[in-house]
Amino acid sequence: MSESEIIQKTPEPRTVESISRDLRMLGLREGMTVIVHSSLSSIGWVCGEAVTVIQALINVVTAEGTIVMPAQTGLSDPAGWKNPPVPPAWIAIIRETMPAYDTTVTPTRGMGVIAENFRKWPGAARSCHPNLSLAAWGKNASLITEGQTINYALGESSPLSRIYDLDGYVLMLGTGYDTCTSLHLAEYRAPGAKPYRDGFPIMKEGRRTWVECEDIVLDSDIFPHIGADMEQCVKVARGYVGSADSRLFRQREAVDFATRWIGEYRESQK
Repeated sequence: MSESEIIQKTPEPRTVESISRDLRMLGLREGMTVIVHSSLSSIGWVCGEAVTVIQALINVVTAEGTIVMPAQTGLSDPAGWKNPPVPPAWIAIIRETMPAYDTTVTPTRGMGVIAENFRKWPGAARSCHPNLSLAAWGKNASLITEGQTINYALGESSPLSRIYDLDGYVLMLGTGYDTCTSLHLAEYRAPGAKPYRDGFPIMKEGRRTWVECEDIVLDSDIFPHIGADMEQCVKVARGYVGSADSRLFRQREAVDFATRWIGEYRESQK
């Protein structure tokens, strides 16, 4: 959608004050731990763009709470790339030349402009996984981002698990359940996960090194189905932040529901 089209569909400019008001009406509160998934264009024309949305989130949650956003990079084994795949002759070249992961430099990929600005925000911390990192700001930022392992990146060592321990929330600003990273934690906890190997470049002892890891096959294609069923059982606050159809719910309740759902789904696929 072009900026002109966004302006035409926005009744008035979205500001820090108006977005803060809408977030509070949805149920976001001071001191919450919240993982945010966002689409800037869905909010409407925002005066200050991504920075304004981040300032509004901080304005509501404050430094007594913690804001988390996905910071995935796309640094992975090119042999497994599908959207789009690369020619087989490229794979060795990519493995040899892909820049090593750097928490301060490596950009996000496919996370949206709000998440990309957030991972560079003053005081934000970022977890160490080369492909599946998350960024956090606020009271428990270090607790959430430290300790993520190379193996089983979104499992029990992950920031997702720390958010679960803190009984945090999920906020989706104009996005669907296919963006809900927290549901990946349920994929690890449900029985029947399929193993998967991946690889990426890291800096090790001052040198760029290609490393491989153990993980599981992740499938976000089923997340919209999980979300639709979950809303029949779990309290999901729904409202508009600007023009963005938004949801706020407890991450722990969502993960517990999804763990059961995925377990039953995998059993039915045997």
